[in-house]
Amino acid sequence: MTAYRNFLLFFVMSWSAIYPCTGISWLGLTANGSSVGWNQTHHCKLLDGLVPDQLQLCKRNLELMHSIVHAAKLTKSACQSTFSDMRWNCSSIESAPHFTPDLAKGTREAAFVFSLAAAVVSHAIARACASGELPSCSCAPAPSEQAAPDFRWGGCGDNVRYGLQMGSAFSDAPMRNRRSGPQAFRLMQLHNTAVGRQALMDALEMKCKCHGVSGSCSVKTCWKGLQDINSISADLKSKYLSATKVIPRQIGTRRQLVPREMEVRPVGENELVYLVSSPDYCSQSAKQGSFGTTDRQCNKTATGSESCGLMCCGRGYNAYTEVLVERCQCKYHWCCYVSCKTCHRTVERYVCK
Repeated sequence: MTAYRNFLLFFVMSWSAIYPCTGISWLGLTANGSSVGWNQTHHCKLLDGLVPDQLQLCKRNLELMHSIVHAAKLTKSACQSTFSDMRWNCSSIESAPHFTPDLAKGTREAAFVFSLAAAVVSHAIARACASGELPSCSCAPAPSEQAAPDFRWGGCGDNVRYGLQMGSAFSDAPMRNRRSGPQAFRLMQLHNTAVGRQALMDALEMKCKCHGVSGSCSVKTCWKGLQDINSISADLKSKYLSATKVIPRQIGTRRQLVPREMEVRPVGENELVYLVSSPDYCSQSAKQGSFGTTDRQCNKTATGSESCGLMCCGRGYNAYTEVLVERCQCKYHWCCYVSCKTCHRTVERYVCK
């Protein structure tokens, strides 16, 4: 683990001075954002990673910052959980607000993280409105469509409209600044943040609570609520796997992104786009932003990306055994406690050479 941290530090020190990625630098709020009170405007200046427009939004909407810091934490954990079975496992996101080339350039991986971060920040704000954490918003208004005979609109829906309004203002601010990188890179990430917010809107579903004698559910109260972040992240991962490589092109008076291979069709509104092809992430390379897969756990019996054949890139793997101590044979005793025995179980693990 020490060697891994040293390698990550080397990556950050060697690359961040050359190509800082201001678009998602706010993910670095996890470092010290939780320790800030967020009750005075000068608190906004205490943190790295905010561009001037985000700084102004922070000063005008201090109450939002707890939700934004929470969103930064959720983005990191969701990315790493979603890609835990892949060669690229989103470990470099921990170096925010500075990034290695896998996220600092216009890669497929950067496309995913930008889209996820945009979705999560709007999700966090929408949920905070519904839970009463924000004085500037409340529950979502009742849906406009007519309720069916077996249910009525009620409850407290996630305020997606307000979440999208404030979330887009915050997450898109860096990409609207010319200092945030080349125009093609900014166009790419503005497109991908919009894809992330569309995935959030697609995750809005009807949720209901039953009322009636003895749980008969003769009447249901329903509202619109968001799916959890992991569901949205999984949806964006599928878009990552089918992402389109694009190139910038002048079309009339506007510079736009068009597919590199199929220039006759426009880029779809729901597809992620990238400018730079990624390495295979098999070997360590500071220049490419690859940590490699040596010492990564793999699944000997799987056939997917987590399989030892794919994860280890043909280098083979080492096996070792691990003894797990677990509670077992638990019994409930009246009244009111549970007693368990302690069991030992030996499992076999596999790590890439």
